[in-house]
Amino acid sequence: MVPQAAEDYIIKCLKKDRETIYRFWKPDKKCVLNFSIEDTRLALRKFVSSNPSTDSDIKPDCSFASTVYGGPAGILAQLLELKSWSEEQTIFHFYSCSAMMVYEKESILQGRNSGAEIKLIDFARVIQGKGVIDHNFLGGLCSLIKLISDIVTSPSA
Repeated sequence: MVPQAAEDYIIKCLKKDRETIYRFWKPDKKCVLNFSIEDTRLALRKFVSSNPSTDSDIKPDCSFASTVYGGPAGILAQLLELKSWSEEQTIFHFYSCSAMMVYEKESILQGRNSGAEIKLIDFARVIQGKGVIDHNFLGGLCSLIKLISDIVTSPSA
């Protein structure tokens, strides 16, 4: 919102801000550190489901998987681009950084672009790479790519 904007525009923006609902899941760090591969797979499936229930009897439907994870602008494509960069860069090594994934569910429901993005965050422990590829980061990234790729290719599995 621009401070010099007309008052009706400011009112419209404030109304939109109040009505917009953002849902997010930021688990406790201790919880995530104890995740098994199946826990991680389930969390990634719930992320793109229209039924992300905590009820363990309800199987996530992954109804948004192709839109959020797939396609030329989806999270999988973004991860593959990051992988390509990681295979070449030797300046940084990342320890304990996190990946944040977001998308706009309402946009999908209205038939628009999902706005899916993945961002690396938490760079408190980045050190110099000293001319060496960060194989630890690259390995974790490849594991995430595999998990998401499996969901895109077999959303009902």
